Amino acid sequence: MTRRSLVALVVCALFAGGLYAAEEISLKGAKCPVAGSKPAKAGTEVDYKGAKLFFCCQNCPKAFAKNKEKYAAKANLQLVATKQAKEVKCPLSGQDLNPDTAIEVAGVKVCFCCNNCKGKVAKAKGDEQIDLVFSDAAFEKGFEVKK
Repeated sequence: MTRRSLVALVVCALFAGGLYAAEEISLKGAKCPVAGSKPAKAGTEVDYKGAKLFFCCQNCPKAFAKNKEKYAAKANLQLVATKQAKEVKCPLSGQDLNPDTAIEVAGVKVCFCCNNCKGKVAKAKGDEQIDLVFSDAAFEKGFEVKK
């Protein structure tokens, strides 16, 4: 194999790997972090925390950019829902995960270190539950964006 052929093969493999990674993002069930209940759509994405964040329309990225703190928990939730981020530690304590504590939060399976953390989240409702698990502070403790 010539050097040129080898370079072409490596470039093709890297390009195909990039396409594969992009195809792994599933928007099924993903909601716009700004509009809330509206489904997220391809073609509206912006870069966020080393991943892609999707919206329902072209206006929502502008609103998000103006006030990221307001929408951070739902944006972080979407990163997990689209499988661009994975849980690695308890989002409340930062401790190791106990699979026996798994519950669903806004359509996403989340584990905790103990039943105390699980109970705190289970008692919360709606956006309060999302904020407990997916706020920026909780996201930094418990989740990792896939590279």
